[in-house]
Formats: sequence, structure tokens, C-alpha cells
Amino acid sequence: MIGQKAYMNWSGGKDSSLALMKVMSDDEFQITHLLTSVNKVHNRISMHGVRRELLEKQAEAIGIPLTTIELPEQPSMEEYEQLMSDKVQKLKALDINHTIFGDIFLEDLRTYRENKLISLEIKAHFPLWKIPTTELMQSFIQQGFKAIVVCVNGNYLDKSFCGREIDQSFINDLPPNVDVCGENGEYHSFVYEGPIFKQPILFSKGEIVHRTYKNPSSSTTSTCSTSNKEKEEYGFYFCDLK
Repeated sequence: MIGQKAYMNWSGGKDSSLALMKVMSDDEFQITHLLTSVNKVHNRISMHGVRRELLEKQAEAIGIPLTTIELPEQPSMEEYEQLMSDKVQKLKALDINHTIFGDIFLEDLRTYRENKLISLEIKAHFPLWKIPTTELMQSFIQQGFKAIVVCVNGNYLDKSFCGREIDQSFINDLPPNVDVCGENGEYHSFVYEGPIFKQPILFSKGEIVHRTYKNPSSSTTSTCSTSNKEKEEYGFYFCDLK
């Protein structure tokens, strides 16, 4: 029996990988598209900074078509929501009425997503919801996923964490105030191997750069913590993958 059509909100990182694998393991949903927000100026995944060509290689290795939301350099919330709405309506026209997110415990972010999608008659599903993040991380490693940290929030972690493999050593080195899955936006990752891929994604590590951004008026397009909302600027380290 083929499940109901759904699209996956795909970041290229570990949480969306775990959520996708969980959904693919049963027959409730048929994932027809991977949906990713891309900075069209730099051709990189929004927030994560991963090159578009590596994103495309992920989709090819998974075997699910990729569709993107093409965002300007620093979109306003109004621009972001309109572009998102336009893309979701195109997916809905293909008889897709469900969507999957990799969120774990951020209540306000889940509420925001659900409220925005209700008006588009899209039902949001959260297969990782309220699973302890330590349990999720151990599952990620034990099931053979491999990932590299591509973005680090400088308010939580220093430069040395950027570009590291996500393994037990990485987990052991995380400060106590950092969620092990980075659910508060402490870090972002790029998954390059695992059970959802037909073959590994080949890449090489480039330089690590630091970028500072003005604080957005809302945190709904990312997973920044409340403390970040109060800052006028915030900085991230990015590891370039080629």
C-alpha cells in the first residue's frame, strides 16, 4: 500500500536525515519531494552554508526529487513567508497535503509552522517530536550516519567545533549548556553517508570563515535561542565544503 503524499523539509543535516529515515521505514507517507531553502545569491543552503551542488548530490543519492525555495541574501519575514507559501501551493497542486519536519522540542517553532500551513491546508508531521536528543544522537551514530559540522553559533561554541565529524568524541566535548542535537541553533551539520543514501557524498573541507549578521526581527526561520533574539548582531563560523 502506497502512503499519502508528503514533502520533506530537508536541511541536509542530521535531524532531517533521521526524520526522513523514520518516515521511510513505514508506509504512512510517500515522500515525493525534498524541500530546501537556498540563498540564491551564494547558491548555498540557508543557515547551513552548504553549496547547492552538494545538496543536489544528497537528493540524487537519496533518490527523491529536490525542489528549492530561492531566497534573497537577507529576506524579511514577509518575503520568506510569501516565497514559502508560493512553493507550498505548487506542491499542493500535485496532490501533496502533508509535510515532514525534523524539529524535536521547540514548541514555538512547531506552532509557527503548523499555523502557517493550516491556511494552505497542509498537515505538518514531526516524527522526532519529544524524543530525547541524547537518544536521537546515539541512534544517528549507531545506524551508520556520518556528518560534519558546517556551521557553529559563536554564542555557544568556538571555532574548533566547526568542521568536526559528529561522533562520540564530538558529543563528549560539547559544553553542558549546548543541546547534543543543536536544537537551539548551536550548530548545523551536513550528512554525507548513511542508510538513506545509495552512495556516500564525496567532498573536501575548505576554509573556516566567520560571518556576523544583524539580528532578524523573528527567529521563526531558524532555531536561535531567546538569548540570541536579544542581541543586535550574532556571529557564526562556517566550514566550506567543496
